[in-house]
Formats: sequence, C-alpha cells, structure tokens
Amino acid sequence: QVQLVESGGGLVQAGGSLSVSCAASGSIFSIRRMGWYRQAPGKQRELVAHVTTANTTNYADSVRGRFTISRDNAKNTVYLQMNSLKPEDTAVYYCNVLVYSGTYYRDYWGQGTQVTVSS
Repeated sequence: QVQLVESGGGLVQAGGSLSVSCAASGSIFSIRRMGWYRQAPGKQRELVAHVTTANTTNYADSVRGRFTISRDNAKNTVYLQMNSLKPEDTAVYYCNVLVYSGTYYRDYWGQGTQVTVSS
C-alpha cells in the first residue's frame, strides 16, 4: 500500500507565495508521475501540474509561469512552489501519484491541503 503525506498550504494575500509538498511511502517499486490537482467548491477537480520521473513537466495554462513543480526522486517527494498567487488559485490542492508497485500501476491521492488567497 502507498500513503501520501501532504504538507504546506495556508492563507496568503494576492501576489504572495506558498509551497506545498507531498511525500509518498509504502510499497513502491517506482513512481511514474507525481503532481498536483486542485478543486474549488462547486468546481471540477483540475490538473495544476505534474512531473514524471524523467522530470518532464506539465502545467495548467492558468498557472504556467507562476507555479513550479519539482520532485526529489530519492525521497519520493513532489513540491509545488506557488508564486504570484491570485484569488482564483484558492482551492484544496491534492497530491496525485502514479505508482508502480511491482505488479501494477495505480493512482494515489493525498488528503488535500487548503490554499486560500485573499484579495
């Protein structure tokens, strides 16, 4: 089994910065992809950014240039640095990890961490 532990989040003013991290542990042979999704109340969960083991990154258009995703493969940890935050970035941010256990691939989700940006 795989567990994800998220850290970070909080309340900041528009234009400020926050960082969140997510560490995966458990029965992991390899991690194919790690990333972050977010969901605001009443809205669909959406991809924010993800990064592959090869360090290929993908960003939502809404955060490109403001957010930076990175990972530490040795620690099975992914980070999201969020700069120039806007009120529309307010959401619960969920870590997502695609794990190969040695038998199969499976998606795992973190518990979510609240990011609130005030105007």
